[in-house]
This record gives sequence, structure tokens and C-alpha cells, in this order.
Amino acid sequence: MQAYLLIILAAMLWGTTGTSQALAPAEASPLAIGTMRLLIGGGALLVLAISRRELHWNGAWLRIDTLFAGLSTAIYQLSFFAGVSLTGVAIVTIIGIGSAPIFTGILGHFFEAEILHRRWWIATSLAVSGGILLTFAADDTMKVNLFGMFLAILAGFSYAVFTLANKRLVSRFPSDAAMAVSFSIGAIVLLPTLFFVNIHWIASVGGAAVVLHLGLLATGLSYMLFGRGLKTVPISIAGTLSLAEPLTAALLGIFLLGEPLNLQGLFGILALFLGLTVLVVKPK
Repeated sequence: MQAYLLIILAAMLWGTTGTSQALAPAEASPLAIGTMRLLIGGGALLVLAISRRELHWNGAWLRIDTLFAGLSTAIYQLSFFAGVSLTGVAIVTIIGIGSAPIFTGILGHFFEAEILHRRWWIATSLAVSGGILLTFAADDTMKVNLFGMFLAILAGFSYAVFTLANKRLVSRFPSDAAMAVSFSIGAIVLLPTLFFVNIHWIASVGGAAVVLHLGLLATGLSYMLFGRGLKTVPISIAGTLSLAEPLTAALLGIFLLGEPLNLQGLFGILALFLGLTVLVVKPK
């Protein structure tokens, strides 16, 4: 139960990213925000792992899992934000975040021999349906772009690969060290993008507050919790529990940003909450 709650708490911190971006300066681009998030979050995790003497640079890290963990981190950021620019937030959220639990379930079944029990199917169906309802309730003006939809699928798949690769890493190394290495590689891959985007807004008080929140809390702290939970939670279940992210984002939008809640959105929240409850609360 504790490990499940750690992943839910991590996903709730991820759910604050949308609200943070809404409060960012107008000139802040999603790609710049995403890259700075990895740089600060990865740096914080690196400092934590080194200070705890959990990170030892030796040949043990030269694994295919390490490469996939780092690359999938970067690919998720690039494909998600590029998809948003082509086909909008709503479509990318539905396809990207909605497909991620399905991909993690498939990868967990074939690569980790995880059994997809009936409870997983019920919980995942409820949670994904709830996320779709919430997204449609929030944005009914959608544009469809086939390449943008492909990028959204790539984002969902890269998240699943990230979860699988890190599941294997945390089984061999301390979880903080595994997350630090994954995000450091991802940050190095995305670092050149900062030469092509406006980053002057980071020097403002509002800009600095946004990137520090996203880096330290929505990335550093969240993935520290996620890694520790991933040690014992199957990746198929971790993927579904991560749907606490859109649930948190919706609640923050309603109560903090004053966004309206219609009946469709209410059903979406209830379905998401019920799906997560089915996974967390095991029947006696």
C-alpha cells in the first residue's frame, strides 16, 4: 500500500505542471520549460544521490536499460511538446497520457512476465475513460493532425519504456541514483534546444519560481517518490496509478484557476478516482 501511495503522490506532483505553466511568463515556451525542468530536476536528483553516496561511476551503469531510461526521458519531452504544437493539448493528452498505462501493461506483461489481472483491466479502463472525459470537458475545440497524433502515441510509448527501464535499474541500484542518471542523460540530450528558444524569462521572479517548482518539486521530488515506489510496484500498475496526474491537474484547475466544472468533467473525476481506488484498495 505504501509503495502505491508513493506513486500516486508522485503523479499528483506531476499534475501541478499544467497550473505552473499557466502561471509562467507569456514568452515561456513549453520546450524551454520542459528542458529546464529536466536540467533542474536531474541536477537535484544527482546532488541527492551523490550526497547519500549512492552513485558510484563504474561499468555497472553501462547497460541498455540506462540508455533507454535516459533517451525515453528526452523523447517524451520532445514528442509531447511537438505534438501539442501540431494538434493541441487536448488530443495529445487523450492519446499520450491515455495510451501510457496500456503500453506499460503490455511491456510489463511481455518483458517482466506480469499478469494483467481483471482488477487491472477494470481500473485502467475506468481511469483512462475518466481522463478522456476530463480532457473533452476542458477543451471542445480540437484540431486533428495525423503527425501530431503519432507524436502523442510516441510520448505515451516513451513513458512506458521509461517506466520499464527504470524498473530494471531500481532493482539493481538505489532508486535515487537510477532516477538521477536517467534524468541527467535526458537533460544532456535536450540541452542544445536551449540555443533555439527564448530563456530570458527565467531571470524574472515569476519565471524563476515556475522552473524551480517544476524542477525541484514536480520533477526532483516526484521522481524520487516514483523510483522508490517502483521498486515493489509492477510497471503495469504504476502506469495506471500515474493517471492521478490528470485528476490532480483537473482539481487544481477548478479550485485554483477557477475553471468551470460541467457534468462531463464531474463524471471524469469520479471515474478516475474510482479506477485508482480499485487498484490501491485490495479486496480482502
